[in-house]
Amino acid sequence: MPTRTATTSWTGGLMDGSGTVELTSSKAGSFDVSFPKRAAKDADGTTSPEELIAAAHASCYAMQLSHVLAEAGGTPQTLEVTANVTVDRQPAGGLNVTTSALTVRGSVDGLDAAGFLKAAETAKLGCPISKALAGVDITLDAALA
Repeated sequence: MPTRTATTSWTGGLMDGSGTVELTSSKAGSFDVSFPKRAAKDADGTTSPEELIAAAHASCYAMQLSHVLAEAGGTPQTLEVTANVTVDRQPAGGLNVTTSALTVRGSVDGLDAAGFLKAAETAKLGCPISKALAGVDITLDAALA
């Protein structure tokens, strides 16, 4: 498997600085980053490491689930996956990613709700990004649409 690369260019300090993260391998785009906006309720057009983790988790999980569904005899028609990644301040200082809440709604031929839920749980455990987030509480809300 190939290595994928992203590059961030940063100028200034933590509170007054800003940067741009570029999806270097895919050339899919460049996105502004800023700590004050990262910590604010409104991201105001900037991304954050947590949003990028959420994107990685949602897309990886969708791929893994489509594979597990097929192995279970189902044919996925559509999967809508959302990952909500939370970062919290730690008592000893600093920040830590604490949760990734996955929500999936699917339209799948050949499986009932119980079969879909079993596949969804299996995919959560097998998803490479879930494995990379081993120290994070990962929750799952899965249902057929």
